[in-house]
Amino acid sequence: MGVSSTTPHLLRAARGEVVDRPPVWMMRQAGRYMKAYRDLREKYPSFRDRSEIPDVAIEVSLQPWRAFQPDGVILFSDIVTPLPGLGIDMDIAEGKGPIIHSPLRTIEQIDRLRPLEPEASLPFIKTILQTLRSEVGDKSTVLGFVGAPWTLAAYAVEGKGSKTYSIIKNLAFSEPTILHQLLAKLADAIAIYARYQIDSGAQVVQMFDSWAGQLSPQDYDTFALPYQQRVFQQVKQTHPDTPLILLVSGSAGVLERMAQSGADIVSVDWAVDMADARARLGKQVKVQGNLDPGVLFGSKQFIRDRILDTVRKAGNWGHILNLGHGVLPETPEENVAFFFETAKELNLAGVKS
Repeated sequence: MGVSSTTPHLLRAARGEVVDRPPVWMMRQAGRYMKAYRDLREKYPSFRDRSEIPDVAIEVSLQPWRAFQPDGVILFSDIVTPLPGLGIDMDIAEGKGPIIHSPLRTIEQIDRLRPLEPEASLPFIKTILQTLRSEVGDKSTVLGFVGAPWTLAAYAVEGKGSKTYSIIKNLAFSEPTILHQLLAKLADAIAIYARYQIDSGAQVVQMFDSWAGQLSPQDYDTFALPYQQRVFQQVKQTHPDTPLILLVSGSAGVLERMAQSGADIVSVDWAVDMADARARLGKQVKVQGNLDPGVLFGSKQFIRDRILDTVRKAGNWGHILNLGHGVLPETPEENVAFFFETAKELNLAGVKS
């Protein structure tokens, strides 16, 4: 038996091997659209409990694995999970997202942040990832994930989600030195966190720079890209063989810049045609995505047609099939099941590169 026959599908594709079909998983595949998750939420109403009590987080992470057998099983967590370890107090409000109790707005606050020590502040992450690896074996790939420096800084400075990002942009454009110090500290902490996830069993790590699409390209080059690079360079120094994925929401204007981040795989949202994305990124860059999550509200024929369209445009190398963002809470479970079934029946032999 050769190595590749026991190496899971997603890991092989992420490493650039030729595979018979694109591997498939879904962002937010563990979550509110599943009845099993909603039932569990009744018992554990706090998101932090669901993501930080190992047995509960393991159960949630495995719900879609048991239901649909995706090629990727992702740690159930949140991008702000490591922040308390740096001294940033936070909570996660149901349906509203992270709340930072004392937003960071001064250099004194940033100076007080401490380096991340994951063994001390995030021991549950190791337990969860080790268990997921043993549960799925070589049948699926275990994914870890982290937030990117700009996006975590935006939460830390704004104090919560934002529509305008005016507080962090005020800081960026009037006192950039303060923000750069925060971004540097966050980048180093995220690199430590990503390495810890890999050491604990994550085989691929995805970095979410969810809010970097809110930056103009020139500001992306100043406040997002250098710190993405800082994280990925540090991770590659110690873990050169672990594939890294970068996601930016609303990334159409910065796709080429994402390819300069050091990520192995660029996640593409649905605002870009997959054929255009591949042309813009170049043949050597691997891609993930890019179905509109709303497609899963369509008929089975419609879902199938859109999958085939994306896969044809992505070609027969270096594509992980996924949505362009997370699966929506009201999505019918049977359509998610159909999405996975259809993806797994594909054969790339007939797909032109």
